[in-house]
Amino acid sequence: MARLDVVETFHGLFFPGHLHTQDSLQLALKFPFQDTDIIIVSYPKSGTTWMQEIVTLISSRGDPHVSRSVPNWARAPWLEHHYFAALLEASPTTPRVITTHLPHHLLGPTLQGSKAKVIYVSRNPKDVVVSFYHFHKIAKFLPEAGSFSEFLNRFLKVHYGCWFDHIEGWTRQKATMNNLYLLTLLPNHNNWNRSRRNVHDDEVNNCVKHCSFSSMKDNKMANYTLVTEEIMDHKKGFFMRKGKIGDWKNMFTEELNQYFNSVLESKMVDSTLEFTWDEQHEEETHANKSH
Repeated sequence: MARLDVVETFHGLFFPGHLHTQDSLQLALKFPFQDTDIIIVSYPKSGTTWMQEIVTLISSRGDPHVSRSVPNWARAPWLEHHYFAALLEASPTTPRVITTHLPHHLLGPTLQGSKAKVIYVSRNPKDVVVSFYHFHKIAKFLPEAGSFSEFLNRFLKVHYGCWFDHIEGWTRQKATMNNLYLLTLLPNHNNWNRSRRNVHDDEVNNCVKHCSFSSMKDNKMANYTLVTEEIMDHKKGFFMRKGKIGDWKNMFTEELNQYFNSVLESKMVDSTLEFTWDEQHEEETHANKSH
């Protein structure tokens, strides 16, 4: 099932037909979640792969065997993908780890009343758009990226919907969903302390080691090099590209940055979310917290 040029329109949103069908999207909205399920939710290129690795390693108490032998799309399959049911049946483990990019207005009603743990992963939108831009260059099932300025202007209309709507839709549920955990992409010990649950220090150290960017970039079960050239053009770039906060500064001109800031302010005027925009800001944040 290649369908590289097919685009599925579902509830007004665009989804790549290589991974989605109308049936798979419909089934996602009717999926019977179990209370023991762990659901990783994110907008594309917001730290999803990193969180899949974290959950895998915490579940195995730091033992990297599973994360080094099973592809991440098999150990944390995507709810809305056409092969989801087959993967879930082939790996009947508990707790089940499920990944999704679906917005809250579509998936929320399905989760209502469930005690499944929902982990929402976010990342500053400037790094998201840069990472998504480079991903469009290598993923043959996504539209041509064009120039960066063109892609930035299309950012509100790209596959999976609008980033602003996605993040606001999920984070607004924090007050009403006791099982919703909000995490920001910060690959450091601070986020590990927020993620850990009854995990010993030596196990955390193992998790940190195997979830480092360099370790994941060399791990074929996480870096998507197992995907064939027909689907992903590895000659044009790497799925695991840089893994740094603030890479947006290498792509945004001053004019584009001013434009994006104006859109951000207008779209998130009532938002209380805070993002880390560069590594220096991250270091200053940790320094302030240590005093």
